[in-house]
Amino acid sequence: PAAWTPCWTHQCVCVSGVTVVTQKPVVAVTTGETVSIDCNLGTVTGSPARWYKQIPGGVPQFVLYYYHSGGSPTYGTGFSSPKFTSTHQSTSDYHYRLTIKNIEEGDSAVYYCQTWDTSVDQYVSQ
Repeated sequence: PAAWTPCWTHQCVCVSGVTVVTQKPVVAVTTGETVSIDCNLGTVTGSPARWYKQIPGGVPQFVLYYYHSGGSPTYGTGFSSPKFTSTHQSTSDYHYRLTIKNIEEGDSAVYYCQTWDTSVDQYVSQ
């Protein structure tokens, strides 16, 4: 995808490589339980994971941003610890996990993980 961003006194186009992440399609739990959702970032090894929640018919809501060497997660509006947490699986640079505690009906949604491959970012002056 391409996006316009200011770059000194010129305009630049940022072109990033597309990366495919994989997630389990469906996780079923009951009220009060804890659920963990895994995300494999594929071949992207040096990037953080962002998690989003989308209720059908709604827009994605930013849940949290987590980078395994960066300390605690950064949360979106309305999301916080200890209900929402993220961890990094130490056996792999590209495997993240979102954990949601004390599940409620309002937690039912599609959860997405997202990353970007910074190794292929290119800025082209216009």
